[in-house]
Amino acid sequence: MAIGLIAKLQVVAGKNTEFEAAFKQLAQTVNATEEGCLLYVLHQSREDAQTYIVLEQYADEVALKLHSKTAHYQAFGQQAGAFLAAPPHIELMDSV
Repeated sequence: MAIGLIAKLQVVAGKNTEFEAAFKQLAQTVNATEEGCLLYVLHQSREDAQTYIVLEQYADEVALKLHSKTAHYQAFGQQAGAFLAAPPHIELMDSV
C-alpha cells in the first residue's frame, strides 16, 4: 500500500529564495535517486507566501523510512534551521 505524506512548512520572512533553492536541490536528488519515492513536489500557498506544502508519496513504509535516512535528506534537515520559522507539521496517510 502506498504511503502519502503532507509536510506543511513555515518559512522565515525574507528566506523564501534561500529555502526554495535548497528544496529544489533536495527534490532533484530525491526524484533522481529514490526509486520508492513516487511523488516529491513543493507548493507555495496563495494565501500566505511563507507557507509551503510538500506533497510526497512512497511505494511503502520501507521507502518512506529509507528517505529519512538518506544523506541528502539529512543535509537538508541541517540547513532547514536557517529558514524554517517552526518545526514542520507532518501528516501521514494511507492510499485507498
